[in-house]
Amino acid sequence: MKEMPEKEFMISTKPEDIPNLVSFWNFSESHEQFVAKQGEPYVLQSQTGTLDVVEDVEAPFGGKALLLKEGQWLSIPRQDCPGLDIHGKEGNLTVIAWIKRGQRSWNECEFIAGQWNETNRGRQYGLFLNIPVWGKDDRICGHLSNVGGPTPGYKNCMDGPMGETEICRDAWSVVAMSYDGQAGYAWLNGTVDARPGLNPYPMAGGIHDGGLNGSDFTVGSAHRLGVMGNFFCGHIAGLAVYNRALMASEMFALASVI
Repeated sequence: MKEMPEKEFMISTKPEDIPNLVSFWNFSESHEQFVAKQGEPYVLQSQTGTLDVVEDVEAPFGGKALLLKEGQWLSIPRQDCPGLDIHGKEGNLTVIAWIKRGQRSWNECEFIAGQWNETNRGRQYGLFLNIPVWGKDDRICGHLSNVGGPTPGYKNCMDGPMGETEICRDAWSVVAMSYDGQAGYAWLNGTVDARPGLNPYPMAGGIHDGGLNGSDFTVGSAHRLGVMGNFFCGHIAGLAVYNRALMASEMFALASVI
């Protein structure tokens, strides 16, 4: 039997080659709008004017990255991105971002991407850093909600996987969340960042349907307490959303670009 080249058995590191991609953004020029380069061509619109794209030889996907300063964020109106409105019992997903975390002026949760509006009980899914509710700061949290409002019996949403490892600043990391309908997972650099009882995080029942008045898709900030907040500061070289929970081998492959 003819031996096959080893590379033919490898999973592609290109986000567009992984099945069930909704959209993938990478950033090459400073703009107020960024169109997804692969998948659905959804347009991320800056809500704070022209955003800087900077050169970084270590940045994946071409050596450039979007630089978000504190207070800067982007969004897509809910009605303009139906593929990102992931909800219901079949609402499986993966959100993955290639980031270099910066320094906030004060300690607060940091939102990377998702549909998450706490003000109008429009929580669905959101990739966060630095949520302190379970006693450790600076970790990945893949917030999930099947009710839209706070977790019953709590003041805030407590649901979603939370990792064990502190996310460093000023170095490239691949951070991700996934949900397979039964549990949520927080991923760091291609592997599940396991934490007993919290990652994986058991949560059956699917994801809340925000309906017509649900959350927009936002990047770099989430709506809470009546205003935008939870700003992420740092670089984003790539952002991808899939409408299924990726396999471990796929997550590892996508993380190998850094």
